[in-house]
Amino acid sequence: MSMYRDRVHRGSASATVLRTVGTRERRSHLTAPRVPTVGIDIGGTKVMAGVVDADGTILEKVRTETPDKSKSPRVVEDTITELVLDLSDRHDVHAVGIGAAGWVDADRSKVLFAPHLNWRNEPLRDRLAGRLAVPVMVDNDANTAAWAEWRFGAGRGEDHLVMITLGTGIGGAILEDGAVKRGKYGVAGEFGHMQVVPGGHRCPCGNRGCWEQYSSGNALVREARELAAADSPVAYNIIERVGGRIGDITGPLITELAREGDAMCVELLQEIGQWLGVGIANLAAALDPSCFVIGGGVSAADDLLIGPAREAFRRHLTGRGYRPEATLTKAQLGPEAGMVGAADLARLVARRFRRANRRRVERYERYERAGRR
Repeated sequence: MSMYRDRVHRGSASATVLRTVGTRERRSHLTAPRVPTVGIDIGGTKVMAGVVDADGTILEKVRTETPDKSKSPRVVEDTITELVLDLSDRHDVHAVGIGAAGWVDADRSKVLFAPHLNWRNEPLRDRLAGRLAVPVMVDNDANTAAWAEWRFGAGRGEDHLVMITLGTGIGGAILEDGAVKRGKYGVAGEFGHMQVVPGGHRCPCGNRGCWEQYSSGNALVREARELAAADSPVAYNIIERVGGRIGDITGPLITELAREGDAMCVELLQEIGQWLGVGIANLAAALDPSCFVIGGGVSAADDLLIGPAREAFRRHLTGRGYRPEATLTKAQLGPEAGMVGAADLARLVARRFRRANRRRVERYERYERAGRR
């Protein structure tokens, strides 16, 4: 097994071992070891891994498709392990951070629930740490993306930041004084399931009227497909673009047509943006941040979406005209934010160790199995 070396100079700013994370994140990230770490972003369709340096620069990136959700958790763990071992052939990897699309417990060790994968109370951190022989950190993917934007992107310099990730649904994260607020049980930031329309659209979570049913990629595509299925005159352009195959209507296509001036697509993005602004106004009333960072795939629509969101936010903000307003800004790091943030958070729990004593346990086991055949 690997031999780790603690190098702690008590009372010195050069300490390289961080014994606690938690509320000390804002301070400790400045003294974390400046060593390469791997960030993993696990989504419903892909697993992306990258080696990231201490300045947030991606040194190398690899990706593969997410194994089918009907397969065992071990299959996903195998995929992660293979990607990390591949990268470690060319880089001196000191820790691995994982951003998972699901609920992660407060200790950041178990994935309590992942909607796109067959993970239920899965002890992911310990399983992977045993196979990779380096420290492993697990967190929610919105938390890792928010951390990256605060460290290296649109949220730099903000002490109270809320991130909204608009994708298939809506994710979110809260940072205060440089620390991610995960809540008592680790599942804070599930903004997409705030109820905004009592008795509204049914949500896969089991409730009705959730925010993400009105302001997300799913909501955008659902509205466009409904208009196309009804053979609405305003949908003729998009019907022609997909050759009548309504199932081929996607969020990126809607955004592309909106940029070309298609009236229906522009209107749909405006509606999504207005609902986004309503939800953000509610969050401002509850959390009072200085900045909202809007990320995720749907944010690629830029001002076609964020412009209407700003207008609705100002219109629905409680106490409007008599209080400071938070800024709304687009995320800067794009789809790599979750990966970069996971790697940087992993650096907080990294330990320096002798490279000569590193052991690639999983690789050796694989070679031994191959030799016995």
